[in-house]
Amino acid sequence: MVDSTPWWREAVFYQIYPRSFADSDGDGVGDLAGIRAHLDDLVWLGIDALWLSPFYRSPMVDFGYDVSDYCDVDPLFGTLEDFDSLIADAHAAGLKVIVDWVPNHTSDRHPWFVDAVSGPDSAHRSWYVWRDATPDGSPPNNWVAAFDLSAPAWTLDERSGQWYLHLFEEGQPDLDWDEGGVVSAMHDVLRFWLDRGVDGFRADVIHCIGKDPALPDDPPEVAGIPHSALNDVPVTHQRLRDIRSLVDAYPGDRVVVGEVYLLSTEAVATYYGDGDELHLAFNFPPLYARWEAEAWRQCIDATVGALDPRGAWPTWVLSNHDNPRHRTRYDRTAARLGEDAGTTAVRSEARARAAAVLLMTLRGTPFVYQGEELGLLDAAIPPGRAVDPGGRDGCRAPLPWDGSSDHGWPVAGGAGPWLPFPPDAESRNYAALRRDPASILHLYRRLLSLRRDEPALRHGRFELLDTPAGVLGYARTVGARRCEVLVNFTAEAVALDHHSTGLPSPAGAGMTVSLSSDGRDQGAAFGGTLGADQAVVLRH
Repeated sequence: MVDSTPWWREAVFYQIYPRSFADSDGDGVGDLAGIRAHLDDLVWLGIDALWLSPFYRSPMVDFGYDVSDYCDVDPLFGTLEDFDSLIADAHAAGLKVIVDWVPNHTSDRHPWFVDAVSGPDSAHRSWYVWRDATPDGSPPNNWVAAFDLSAPAWTLDERSGQWYLHLFEEGQPDLDWDEGGVVSAMHDVLRFWLDRGVDGFRADVIHCIGKDPALPDDPPEVAGIPHSALNDVPVTHQRLRDIRSLVDAYPGDRVVVGEVYLLSTEAVATYYGDGDELHLAFNFPPLYARWEAEAWRQCIDATVGALDPRGAWPTWVLSNHDNPRHRTRYDRTAARLGEDAGTTAVRSEARARAAAVLLMTLRGTPFVYQGEELGLLDAAIPPGRAVDPGGRDGCRAPLPWDGSSDHGWPVAGGAGPWLPFPPDAESRNYAALRRDPASILHLYRRLLSLRRDEPALRHGRFELLDTPAGVLGYARTVGARRCEVLVNFTAEAVALDHHSTGLPSPAGAGMTVSLSSDGRDQGAAFGGTLGADQAVVLRH
């Protein structure tokens, strides 16, 4: 019997931020050839699919999310031939590849916008969102841009006296998807990369490609929040159905993963449609959840409640290029709650290890951000080295490959890469952790291997378990196979017995420790007690 399950439902994705992954030519900036040189490392780790953040031609105002040519590679990263070689090598190694697609806005240096700003009668004027000023000369509405909440989402074009919309930077004018030419051109972009063999797309702020034509003010209760986090209009769904039809017409279960930056899981769920819109959608509340059992239980309940009735498949993400790494976030949360620095230093990696178990065993598709497998913290960025308009440099620091003085980034003249390295790079680097079988890198490898070998973890049913306070427990079952996962979010050991749960048969009773986040008791019968910040995967 042929398995009809789409590959992306069982895959583990790995997000590559090309500037910071690996540099092949010594200019201090990562590139496509650098990625290609490390495919074997990702295969060794057990990754199934790569997501490449933008590598297109760009003035780099927003580091590639301001695209000036959707169908070419920026020379900083290589050439189209380099891209083709990367795709060929990745596929030969059994890896799928999806690429970022930025459909909401272009660079202000894109030829379309250069033409649009040349005059009101230009061929591409209607491809962007233009409005007259209000009678007092102020912007057309009260929308604010991302990154700088004091700035309107509008810039005045002095030549014409009209304002253009940009939900992000001034150099990222929004496309107007009400214009048929925009739709045709962006569909052609999808075809260009599909024809080159990509396995799908991560669609940047895809919920923003539809906008209310009236462009009304945001209500007072949410005014001041970036409009990109509020934009949610019905017309977007038909546009997604059209995109889905285009992508589904290609063979091989191509996939569209949508960044739907709405902080409501119920709202995100609607972007799956009736199985005819996004294949997968990022759901951000879990990414922002504290390292607390009850917070995660609530996120899981919300996800199951919103997605299951639609037959939609969840995604799970702990870190990405837009947010502080989860180890950094959890440490900061602990500090705000009164944890002393010494305790944080002891608990920090233990939390990161337990989080890895959580990520890889929930029902859905996990996404790993480069460096998670090394347990990296955000880099400390001196003021003179900060370059990102959104203050996201810390999580984008270069990946340290070895313990040498340049950590595998030999730059001419010893200038170093484009950003400083994260903390402890001399010991927390790929080569050092690969040599250490007890490292977090090997934990990720064991987790991916276990997930690949255990059908209950890939596509089994999901059931939350009754557990003591501070512990999250759930079962994954398929047929007669059953796994139970227990995660202790506290700094104390917790016993899971019938006195603490009120149940005659507590979670984990009679099961064997298949994997533990700290390596203890693997292969032994579960003794009923979880260590501080420990997570375990149990099987009969």
